[in-house]
Amino acid sequence: MKGRSTTSNVFCSPSTLTNPSMEVTLTAARKFISFVNSSPSPFHAVDEIKQRLIKSGFTELRESVHWDIKQNSKYFVTKNESTIIAFAVGGKFVPGNPFSIVGAHTDSPCLRVKPKSATMKSGFCMVGVETYGGGTWHTWFDRDLTVAGRVLIKNGGKIDHRLVHVKRPILRIPNIAIHLQRDMNEKFSPNKETHLCPVLATAVQAELQGEKKPVPDSEAKTKTSDEEMKTQADKHHPALIKILCEELKINPEQILDFELCLADTQPAVIGGILDEFIFSPRLDNLLNAYAACEALIESCGNNSLATETNIRMISLFDNEESDVLQVYRLAKISVDFNGLKQESATLKKVLMPQSLYYIDDDFDLFCSREKHESNHQPAFHKGIVIKFNSNQRYATTAVTATILREIARKVDAPLQEVVVRNDSACGSTIGPIMSAKLGMKTIDVGGPQLSMHSIREMCCTSSVHQALTLFKAFFELYPEVSASINF
Repeated sequence: MKGRSTTSNVFCSPSTLTNPSMEVTLTAARKFISFVNSSPSPFHAVDEIKQRLIKSGFTELRESVHWDIKQNSKYFVTKNESTIIAFAVGGKFVPGNPFSIVGAHTDSPCLRVKPKSATMKSGFCMVGVETYGGGTWHTWFDRDLTVAGRVLIKNGGKIDHRLVHVKRPILRIPNIAIHLQRDMNEKFSPNKETHLCPVLATAVQAELQGEKKPVPDSEAKTKTSDEEMKTQADKHHPALIKILCEELKINPEQILDFELCLADTQPAVIGGILDEFIFSPRLDNLLNAYAACEALIESCGNNSLATETNIRMISLFDNEESDVLQVYRLAKISVDFNGLKQESATLKKVLMPQSLYYIDDDFDLFCSREKHESNHQPAFHKGIVIKFNSNQRYATTAVTATILREIARKVDAPLQEVVVRNDSACGSTIGPIMSAKLGMKTIDVGGPQLSMHSIREMCCTSSVHQALTLFKAFFELYPEVSASINF
């Protein structure tokens, strides 16, 4: 770029941009793609991570019971089956020692099926949906869509949680023909209530196949007739219920409720003529959730945990603005350590200032010349991005940035910096929230990407391996680098 040094925002030698080898980079990218294709909803993502942790020797804990935490041991706990917190206790950990935490989120902007979704309009059976998050909603038009999520079912005298993912296109949100809206290419602003309503079937075909004929919106009763709905299944189109029952091998009467996300049926792939890109849904923020999990597992596999003084932790939330009682969990781990009841208030005063919370949320590159300050314009392949904002939209400070740079330098991991222009809006993360609530050092980082919050996002293949390398180094080296701070 004109007027810029090509290395002004990279804290490594240029040679690291071609190392590791392309095959190592692509192998890491392929493993991530397998993960994201198996994670069409936060519930699936947490289940995938949970299985990886169990396979790697982590023990599941329950929130409602006393935790007997031991040194040199690995644990995880879930909440709502959509949030997961995993941690590895150092062999030399004692109550009051710090935590090394990587935080990310398992959710992504999407459309979610409404509690009463059966709708009919213009002869089409449609599914009522609600927007979730700050999605780029026009990208959801003319895509081959399906549903995925969880279903609560009655199984004898118990209530079970079942994952469901219909792997064929069953829904579509059609665009209007351009001759009926001549200014579409100049102005495309769909009404989120009336236009973002996916088509499931034609009313005629549904009736021919023996499905119950839905009542058109124009003929619906003024009062909600819940008393006429004998089961939860009656609130949705029979065709939708039928396919869920087929997937789960249950009867409609067994369905108690469900939480379903719409998802694109096109899988994540490696793309670009040089195989340097990942085209995928839900990159924000499954890339960081995956990398955090894998880095934690790998950091425990070389006996470094035995000499560790900290607790290494990943906190993967189901909502990027949620703290999920993080203060409580940190205190509970120390309080329940080694079968001894400790004083939580005292411990929090000691451990919080020493700990570091590492917030991972991807960063959008688009229009960087116009939106990012000229000396801080990130790029693909040049490393994970440290995010700065003086108005506390991000939580990075000079101290936390220095700590991360020192860790990155030790493993030759490239880093970049970004600052949004003064005349541009800036997003935010959970970083400032966590920093304020926990009183611990926090840094905001993320992988560079394009098309953030679109139904199909884009990043570089390098980001997966770079994130894994940096996160693993953070877990292993933070105590050493933190101890070198002389103030």
